[in-house]
Amino acid sequence: MPSSSVVIVSKCAIYPDRTSTIKSLRLSVSDLPMLSCQYIQKGVLLPAPPLSSADLLSLLKLSLSKSLSHFPALAGRLQTDAAGQVHIICNDAGVDFFHAKAAHLSVAALIPPPDRDIPAVYRRFFQFDNTLSYAGHNKPLVAVQVTELNDAVFVGCTVNHAVVDGTSFWNFFNTYAEMARGVKKISKSPDFSRDTFFDSPAVLAFPEGGPSVTFSGNEPLREKIFHFSREAILKLKFRANNPARKPEFLGKQINGSWSVNCKSNGNGTSVLVKKDPTVEISSFQSLSAQLWRSVTRARNLNANKTTTFRMAVNCRHRLEPRMEPLYFGNAIQSIPTAATAGELLSNDLSWGAGRLHQNVVAHDDATVRRGVKDWENNPRLFPLGNFDGAMITMGSSPRFPMYDNDFGWGRPLAVRSGRANKFDGKISAFPGPEGNGSVDLEVVLAPETMAGLENDLEFMQYVS
Repeated sequence: MPSSSVVIVSKCAIYPDRTSTIKSLRLSVSDLPMLSCQYIQKGVLLPAPPLSSADLLSLLKLSLSKSLSHFPALAGRLQTDAAGQVHIICNDAGVDFFHAKAAHLSVAALIPPPDRDIPAVYRRFFQFDNTLSYAGHNKPLVAVQVTELNDAVFVGCTVNHAVVDGTSFWNFFNTYAEMARGVKKISKSPDFSRDTFFDSPAVLAFPEGGPSVTFSGNEPLREKIFHFSREAILKLKFRANNPARKPEFLGKQINGSWSVNCKSNGNGTSVLVKKDPTVEISSFQSLSAQLWRSVTRARNLNANKTTTFRMAVNCRHRLEPRMEPLYFGNAIQSIPTAATAGELLSNDLSWGAGRLHQNVVAHDDATVRRGVKDWENNPRLFPLGNFDGAMITMGSSPRFPMYDNDFGWGRPLAVRSGRANKFDGKISAFPGPEGNGSVDLEVVLAPETMAGLENDLEFMQYVS
């Protein structure tokens, strides 16, 4: 599938349909470290619209213009003031809009069987490859590319990572889809307040010309989607919470707030037991622990080698008082969990899952505040990459509303990403297309590690 067959037909600038009333937003201690990260690239594969090409483009341009009026920061640029602080200047400078065609590409080719890698052509559905977020000083903060395919259309959105995290990204994307559907009032208005604990006068110093990417990006990689049904994830959760028991009753539908544990109610029948979420290992922690184990095994690491599983967590609900759920910007921190390869693999799933769980539960208001103070005392960029060959970085979230993006003619067939911020050990979690608690993991690994993972029976027994 030659990527050169994706042809850019046109490019234009799109401006908000209303003048911004916001003048400037200072980057926070959660935004600034992302200036060395590449722009976020995520998009949706949609069924073919019942519109002509001209009408489709007119609709998507107008909808983008309306969406930018609700997100004026995205139509601005970055600016560093005399004190060294970086701001988003909401000057309505506009975003880039690209129209592309790939008439020979079909849904069947873009959603291959589960044993195939992600087609590399997806990389051509996005703009600003290899662009660091620091470049937002002179480049648009957003680029949208609409690619018309044989029997579908792909809407790819590239957004500056120092301006948005996943929560803000998908709120903008959902708003874009709402505008295309003709919604008069958006369902989730972003909160642009800057009076949060993340707002700080701390200054991050940069070398002349700006920061450099923290990973090479040149090593050979394979990318693959592994799909986990709700039932498979419940089995993993049961294993993590009950290492000595068998999941006899997992055929039952289990509400997400109920544990996969049961006890007798005194008359010979079993009932589900609701457990304290701070005690119970979650479904996602169980899945993450299995991935950590299997990738570590596939890497064939020395037993004494320390391996690290790093998870990005949303801090909006962790602070007291809580931040607004739709706070616009980055409100994330990274939780690293370390163990030797020998410890991780000689113990059962519950051991690694328990370590992940303990660190997530411990990341409370006090921990978030300590992290902010630590950064203010030593401002630094986020070290994205696999520096010792034994790291895994989990990003995105299956809770993000990625499939809530019906532009007026049907929900997405798939959610995919571009080449940005990818290295050996980078994992992104998406909701499964069918919903209902299913999860897709976009796994990026060195070719020999991916081959080992594909042959790991403990892992593959849960993959659909």
